[in-house]
Amino acid sequence: MKNTDIFKNQRSKGLFLLLALLFFFFSCSESVLDEKPLDFLSTGNAYNTREDIAMGINALHADVRNWFTQNDANAYIMTALGTEEGYYGEDPGANELLCNYLTGLTSSSTEIVDYYWGIGYSLIQKVNVVIEGIDKMDNTKWADEAEKNAALAEAKFFRAFAYRMLVTLWGDIPLITEVIDFAKTDFVRDPKADVYAQIEKDLTFGTEYLPERGKEKQPGRITKGAAWHLLSEIYLAQQKYQLAVDAASHVINDFGYALMKERFGSKLGKDIFKNENVYFDLFTKENQNLAENKEAIWVVQIDPNITGGGSNGGERFYTPAYFRMGNTPDGFKAILGELYNGSYTGYNDTLGRGVASVCPTSYIRYKIWQSDWNNDYRNSEACIKRNFYFDNPASAYDGKKIEWKLYAAGKRIPLKDTCQYIFPYFMKVASPCEHYTDLARSGGGWNHKDMYVFRLAETYLLRAEGYLGLGNKDKAAADINQVRSRSNAKPVAAGNVDIDYILDERARELYTEEWRMITLMRLNKLVERVRKYNDDPIYPGLNIQDYNNLWPIPQSQIDLNVSAVMKQNPGY
Repeated sequence: MKNTDIFKNQRSKGLFLLLALLFFFFSCSESVLDEKPLDFLSTGNAYNTREDIAMGINALHADVRNWFTQNDANAYIMTALGTEEGYYGEDPGANELLCNYLTGLTSSSTEIVDYYWGIGYSLIQKVNVVIEGIDKMDNTKWADEAEKNAALAEAKFFRAFAYRMLVTLWGDIPLITEVIDFAKTDFVRDPKADVYAQIEKDLTFGTEYLPERGKEKQPGRITKGAAWHLLSEIYLAQQKYQLAVDAASHVINDFGYALMKERFGSKLGKDIFKNENVYFDLFTKENQNLAENKEAIWVVQIDPNITGGGSNGGERFYTPAYFRMGNTPDGFKAILGELYNGSYTGYNDTLGRGVASVCPTSYIRYKIWQSDWNNDYRNSEACIKRNFYFDNPASAYDGKKIEWKLYAAGKRIPLKDTCQYIFPYFMKVASPCEHYTDLARSGGGWNHKDMYVFRLAETYLLRAEGYLGLGNKDKAAADINQVRSRSNAKPVAAGNVDIDYILDERARELYTEEWRMITLMRLNKLVERVRKYNDDPIYPGLNIQDYNNLWPIPQSQIDLNVSAVMKQNPGY
């Protein structure tokens, strides 16, 4: 069992004094503010030892892990929903999950805007509590100054990570770098240039004091590579192209990272499919933290054997609900599934149980693969399952490919067939035949595979974007081709490199991994590409409006901020 102690729930010391931000959650009276906190932790009663600080940082990791693993489709808006890559397959005509921007993204759409505003500022408050605790703790309690600075650097990284999300989604936002432990009602929106400056400051501190790759205390801890990687993106957001190139080059050249180009890992010789490849190996359970995997920069840790160890919902949210499709053309149950406790489950253990929360658009399913359909490893059947088969020996169709044309006219519901029941399944989110919970439903949509946040392939694409900004298409193409050659894709000519090509390559390499919403909004490409590529069958283009490249400030926060004006973003 791998060491994931940093992600245990810390009930005694890992809990924080949650925000006293009036505009954020609640209001309180003068008498409440005067009371001494006895039933919660603050820097005055929680951070007395190095171990206390370590538990506080553990809780920051746990919070961010929850961002990636929530049992809530809203969590997948960052990665696909509302972008050109996906729409809500269970109900593409819904007024939720950004199927329709006109109703799904308003200042009162609390399910989305409050969710992301809330998790961002909650994490920032917690980071500020940790930093204050470190600053107040007697220096003699640290082994040395380097240990103290490493703890500060890891905490500051998480503050930068939260602000990166918030400033991209909302632009000018309140910049908070100290603990708020009183009822504050006069927040103002600081210029995003100031927010970016703070992010740079926090990350630069990390590039100096965080450990190098291989020297971190446990898998999943933050390293210099992660700080430089995120700093490269932050420079790109400000069109500081040379600085972005330099930051990405540190990751690529200085810490022993490398793209994985040969097959590797714990499952070699145990292939489930016939055409596994090195890209498949990157997403095989247990391979993310291997020392031989030199591509991993930051990996969220998930473990089924630890209380609070988390789970990966990729099989639930990104994949088709094949088990709902009903019967074969000759009237038998189409999918028998696994035999469990004497009966057939209806679920295939290589596929798990999806609910089609994210249905990939035609852009993701087909368009981006056209030029390399047969040779790009990432488009192999092992990596994208495009063919599904009837599974019932009682039917004459047993073992035959599922095709809707086999059914008599009027016997199917086309919308559900192609948006919910069967669509290309990106196996990078799956953990075939490795389910530890809810075995009667082949995992119930969950597995326990660790999740990449940053990989070196993305660093190359960030540097390519920087080179493009500098007008050096030759070097941009060279970096893109590092990524493409690993997957046996044809090289791109320098003359064909533009920002849309880089976005296409990011989609091929990073679908389900990158926060696509952040990437598109950072580049001011969200509206354009959603209109062009999102083919939600009910709301083509998702009714996205020009002003949706920024999100609305939650109206509840504007209303509670009674002592100052919290100006709303245009259009809302």
